[in-house]
Amino acid sequence: MPTKLCLLIISITCFATTSLCQVNNFRVIGYYAGPTGTIDSFEVEKLTHLIFCFGGLNGNKFQIRSTADSATIRKMVELKQRNPRLKVMLSLGGWGGCETCSDVFNSPEGRIEFVKSVNELTSYFKTDGIDLDWEYPAIRGYPGHVFREADRDNFTELVKELKTTSKPGFEISFAAGGFTSYIDSSINWKVITKYVDFINIMSYDLVHGYSTTSGHHTPLYSTPQQVESTDHAVKLLLDRGVAANKLVIGAAFYGRYFLIDKGVTAGLYKPCKFSHAFSSKFSIDSLERNGFVAYWDSIASAPYAINSSRQLLATYDDKKSVTLKTKYVIDKKLGGIMFWQLMDDKFQDGLLHVIDEVKQEKHID
Repeated sequence: MPTKLCLLIISITCFATTSLCQVNNFRVIGYYAGPTGTIDSFEVEKLTHLIFCFGGLNGNKFQIRSTADSATIRKMVELKQRNPRLKVMLSLGGWGGCETCSDVFNSPEGRIEFVKSVNELTSYFKTDGIDLDWEYPAIRGYPGHVFREADRDNFTELVKELKTTSKPGFEISFAAGGFTSYIDSSINWKVITKYVDFINIMSYDLVHGYSTTSGHHTPLYSTPQQVESTDHAVKLLLDRGVAANKLVIGAAFYGRYFLIDKGVTAGLYKPCKFSHAFSSKFSIDSLERNGFVAYWDSIASAPYAINSSRQLLATYDDKKSVTLKTKYVIDKKLGGIMFWQLMDDKFQDGLLHVIDEVKQEKHID
């Protein structure tokens, strides 16, 4: 068949159904921080990527901390027998897990030694890439952790080193704060995006454990009272020239309870303190049985629930909000959706199943 005719057929197919042209870009990424024996109970066939959480630093080297963690990684790699397309990635850091990142990555020697150890562990475990979860370069993150202005450029140099020394097919991603100050200050977006395969926007914890005013912790859209949202982060990053197909938005498979101050009517945008987190697989269905009244915010496209007698606000993702986030990815031609974390989902008919249902509805394989 002549080349021009082939290209014409492809163009017509893409015009007729956007879904078919996105098939290679639509990622469904699950982070996993749980026991070895549980990982194979989940519907991993519905994932494109599975990320082990977390490795850490030992001096300048990337390390897996325990034999139990090593066993989990091996089990994750074995899951490729069930899902041959599955990519298994190691992850560095997490909240509280990057105490020495600023120091280690502040020198070429530190970056080179780290990257060498990443490549060695990748070869040893037969994994497919690295996700860098440094919270946060150049701005305050975990209390007491060192940060410096140079982190911004050092992070770029780190990713460059990974890209230039890794084998073909090795994937590089990083977990990006979904809030404005991170987007403005932590990353050199114009340079770094050419060296990474995708960016996991942590569009959750936007109201978090240090917040003193309640709100949605993982809304799709901004409200007059709350600027930070998934859509707000995506728009900022697109404005900075990040390719849409490299942006992966985040869903929360967990919720947060906030204790509203005494004397104030419990609800959104009220003075509060964080109480505790809860797993979606246990608590969403039981909120009403425990004295909560559930609401839907049509502006934020987000659920919330209030227990007035206990002065508690619950903020979370549910099946409706995850459906809308998945459709948002498709409509905006983004790179996919990820979530924290798989251990907080049901083995069947959970939030991962919702993502897959939307994909099937839109004919995305």
